Amino acid sequence: MTKLLKDIQNLEDNRGIDIQKVGVKDVEIPLIIQRKNESNQIVSAKARMSVDLPRNYKGTHMSRFMEVLNDWRSKDLLGVDIKGILKDFQKKLEAQSAHVKFNFKYFIKKEAPVSKAQSVMGYDCSFEGNLDSDDNYEFLLGVKVPVTTLCPCSKEISKYSAHNQRAMIKIIVKYNEKDHIWLEDLIKLAESCGSCELYPILKREDEKFVTETAYENPKFVEDVIRDIILKLRKNDVITQFEVECEAFESIHNHSAWAYQKEIVK
Repeated sequence: MTKLLKDIQNLEDNRGIDIQKVGVKDVEIPLIIQRKNESNQIVSAKARMSVDLPRNYKGTHMSRFMEVLNDWRSKDLLGVDIKGILKDFQKKLEAQSAHVKFNFKYFIKKEAPVSKAQSVMGYDCSFEGNLDSDDNYEFLLGVKVPVTTLCPCSKEISKYSAHNQRAMIKIIVKYNEKDHIWLEDLIKLAESCGSCELYPILKREDEKFVTETAYENPKFVEDVIRDIILKLRKNDVITQFEVECEAFESIHNHSAWAYQKEIVK
């Protein structure tokens, strides 16, 4: 007869503290990403998964997160139905609320502006889902997009040139379950608001184009973030957004930074 092993997690805790989130993080897993106008892309993602833990339980069952994750992976639905994963977390771990976040690198084909040399460019992206005890579901889509910014002040006061630098735009948007926003569209929106977008391959004629485009389109981080905000406000799907821009200054040992969070509707 097999001896039953003691389940320590199910023991009662007497400290009277509810824990809002407990789980596992940095779990490496393949994720299916729906592409715009193309077949799906399989990416390598890192997952963070958690549930709430009532005060009377000593611990949660960490292995059950992995069981749910592997179930969805075997169905080829991991990344497609975030809400379904959260419902399984709630059921499997007997939890009131469940949370998951996937961070991954997403690749998009890009061609140089003049030579049309083609390559792929990677962007750090994220899917985040939250589900509470009343079945209220929240989905957040995040992107990090590098661009070039050229300083308006430097251009104005300098006789020969102006300093420019790479900047990072971060956008997180929230929208209703019935709606959809493509990663490609959100990335393109961010790229359109810098002094110039970046490219993985540049020939000499492309470098000339990028340099002159940035020079004719100088922007502070304040300009970048305001332009993004105006575009996000016009999107009928978005209900809430966070946006920030950090410019890694080429003439300072610090960054310029701007941030905004808004509830649209």
